[in-house]
Amino acid sequence: MSSRFPGTARRAALALTATGLALTALPATAGASPGSDPLARYHDQRLTWKSCVLGPDDTTGKELEQAGARCTDVTVPLDYADPGGRTITVAISRIRATDTDRRVGPLLLNGGGPGGQTLGDPPWVRKAMKDVAARYDVVGVDPRFVGRSTPLDCRWPTGSAWRGAGGDRAGFDRVAAFSKDLAERCRTDAGDVLPHATTRNTARDMDVVRAALGEQRISYLGYSYGSYLGEVYTTMFPGRTDRVVLDGVIDPDRYGPRLLKGVERANRRALEGWASWAAAREATYGLGRTRGEVLATVEGVRKAAARTPLRLGDHRLDEHVMPMVAFNGLSQHNDAAYGDFAQAVRDMLRASRGQRVTPSPWLAGVLAFVLTDTDSHYGSVQTAILCGDGAAPRDPEVYWRDVQRTRAQDPLFAPVTQNLGPCAFWDRPRERPTTIRDDLPALLVNATGDPRTDYDGARAVRDLWPSSRLVTLKGADQHAVYGVYGSACVDDAVNAYLATGRLPSRDIGCAAAAGR
Repeated sequence: MSSRFPGTARRAALALTATGLALTALPATAGASPGSDPLARYHDQRLTWKSCVLGPDDTTGKELEQAGARCTDVTVPLDYADPGGRTITVAISRIRATDTDRRVGPLLLNGGGPGGQTLGDPPWVRKAMKDVAARYDVVGVDPRFVGRSTPLDCRWPTGSAWRGAGGDRAGFDRVAAFSKDLAERCRTDAGDVLPHATTRNTARDMDVVRAALGEQRISYLGYSYGSYLGEVYTTMFPGRTDRVVLDGVIDPDRYGPRLLKGVERANRRALEGWASWAAAREATYGLGRTRGEVLATVEGVRKAAARTPLRLGDHRLDEHVMPMVAFNGLSQHNDAAYGDFAQAVRDMLRASRGQRVTPSPWLAGVLAFVLTDTDSHYGSVQTAILCGDGAAPRDPEVYWRDVQRTRAQDPLFAPVTQNLGPCAFWDRPRERPTTIRDDLPALLVNATGDPRTDYDGARAVRDLWPSSRLVTLKGADQHAVYGVYGSACVDDAVNAYLATGRLPSRDIGCAAAAGR
């Protein structure tokens, strides 16, 4: 997500999450003859392609139109156990291959989240693909309940369920009550569709899209949570993929409602890297002359917000929200993203001193995302999928003990990563987590300092899939690399694979750009 966490691989920023589930046979519709396809009416549907522009203010639609894309809605069953019942739609965009003589087929995209829109991504992905783009139909898919697909919205007062636990038991109990309220809102406003918001059903939708496009196989590019979706799809539908690229790789054994647990160290390293950058620009931001001084400034802001909520424009930033600003500031390793976060820390520092502050544009966007209902749909879908994919501990004491155990080591991030959320109050998932297949020849991409999908996850999947290859961006605290970070080494490796279908003979290491 652009400036949200977890979130999507859009333009120059991403976010993250996901698990998978054991394959279950799809029942035939009542009265169907043995061997008939219960999904035939979905597989054989006729797609009506149209303009992607929804109105005069539709920037995404206009960008798609300028790139030559067309859009359509694909009908899928709400409940794959009842394919003759209620239906929903999945919105897709497509820029067709121009080199038809050497056409490979469709490349389906997922930018992460869960809950992130991908329909608008084909133009920038084609740019990253360079010459090889001409050989693919590049297809953006808004997953079920996301973006232009049939919506799911729990009418939340926030765009994110993630919060810091606070400094004491009273703060933790406030977050528990907040999380329980979010779960109840979903039960009230979207209870009829919640059980069907899962990665397994999104994978099933992908296969309907494949069939409706008239293809035997698809290629796939998935970022962050999209890597997990790719793992689940290739497990559930073996033999239906061609070339698979997973960027920001999630270890399927760690995916679930508590996906953030354990990423404190990577985020702390990213914070330290940013602090060194900010210290070198003390004249601009005034946060400290050394890395230690900058880190002390951040810690001072955290403590100030815990004492008294900081006033930033129309918003109040407290001990539960301040850590989320830090999380959102640490996913992209470049001067622009670092500068946005440095300005935000400066704004919070001034507010902690009692000054009247109008938040900078980036910080204003994060605060609106976390503290208003503007992006309720995003948080609703993200949480519904995480809770629907796997069960979370239901006893708040489990989370409280974890927070207390880790707080001293990292008082900024651990109270977020170890904390409880709405999944502690959610209904049990209908399906078991997917047992991911043992091997797949895929191209994996990850930065060593990725603060969202940490590098250990990429290495775990590389070990699980010995036929795969891993492209490592070394020395960058970057989430999502291909086409986003600007590494020619990484981009060329991915494009060579997309062009030839042949994986590198061995794993590849790429150096981070100097000075970033």
